[in-house]
Amino acid sequence: MKFQVLSSLLTSHLTALSRVLGSKSPMPILDDFLFEITPDKLIVTASDGDTTMITNIEITEVEGTGRFAIPAKTLLEPLNAMPQQTLTFVIDPGNLEVFVIYPNGKYNFIAQNADEYPKLKELDPAAHTFTISATALQNGINSTSFAVANDEMRPMMNGICFDIKHDSCTFVASNSKILVRLINKSVTADFEESFIMCKKPATLLKSIISKGMEDAEITFDDKSVRVKIGGYTISSSRIEGKFPRYEAVIPKNNTNIMTIDRLECINTTRRISVFASAATNQVKFEIDKDQLIVSAQDVDYSLNGNEKISCSYDSVPLQIGFRANYLIEMLNTMTSSEVEFQMSDSFRACLIVPVENNENEDLLMLIMPMQLADFGN
Repeated sequence: MKFQVLSSLLTSHLTALSRVLGSKSPMPILDDFLFEITPDKLIVTASDGDTTMITNIEITEVEGTGRFAIPAKTLLEPLNAMPQQTLTFVIDPGNLEVFVIYPNGKYNFIAQNADEYPKLKELDPAAHTFTISATALQNGINSTSFAVANDEMRPMMNGICFDIKHDSCTFVASNSKILVRLINKSVTADFEESFIMCKKPATLLKSIISKGMEDAEITFDDKSVRVKIGGYTISSSRIEGKFPRYEAVIPKNNTNIMTIDRLECINTTRRISVFASAATNQVKFEIDKDQLIVSAQDVDYSLNGNEKISCSYDSVPLQIGFRANYLIEMLNTMTSSEVEFQMSDSFRACLIVPVENNENEDLLMLIMPMQLADFGN
């Protein structure tokens, strides 16, 4: 068997696939890439036993077809240190010895039998399929993935919920302290169903989606989710169970509304959080008459800081506490120049929404306030 491939092309695809591989593989063969040579392309697979990623790579000068497995480290480390050039792979089908030949040298190693590599499970013929633009999928994952929980007692919270309606797809994630809901109204489907995607395949998708990619095709059944986009296929088990009724926890009567510059709020919160207790990371917002005072203190180390910034607010004076790292991450994920904090009082959930949404999107973030006992309130 023989084929030629551009080193840069092979390296970029293998680097993307390498993110699937686990540090402790359940089977030794899962430390390998599975190569399948066809007359017009090279199909490469990586898997950790639960999540599988497949890509197609253009090859030339093909002689023969076949399958074999190559240790990821053996192949990827030399490629990462190699300038762009054409590589010639020559594989002996008898003993699976592989020669990688390039203009200034060559190296060789022994591949493994591909029969040991686990096969990808077939989806149920009754599986649901829908399409979504690459941009919509990327925005949905970017906006929600940071809010995914890591809760052994409630595994259904450990992923992103895709709630598909006839005229929209809603992305939802929550760790019980924060919740993010993004409705994309450009998605249509001939069914109404939902599924929960694990965080790992969602993160993999985020890493491979690039500008100009065509629509993604997402197929799911009772056990698995499969996404095809940009020459890649990612397949993973779906999280069993139903995502909690997220709409029920979103308050409807938050009448105290503060509008503020998003970046100014981020930077001020980041500066003041330096003075917060390491145990709570709490910052206090004091809002009154178009002014916000952000403060924090650590009694144990005699640290204290506060800063005033302008905002738009004409309701009753309000004090509310937030966990700074959650708040910063939420605001960093948004793109609107201004955001609204919608509050009812110091103890109930606060909603943060962009003043201007992206086209076809409706983004809402919820954060639970913290008690202000540390500030003597």
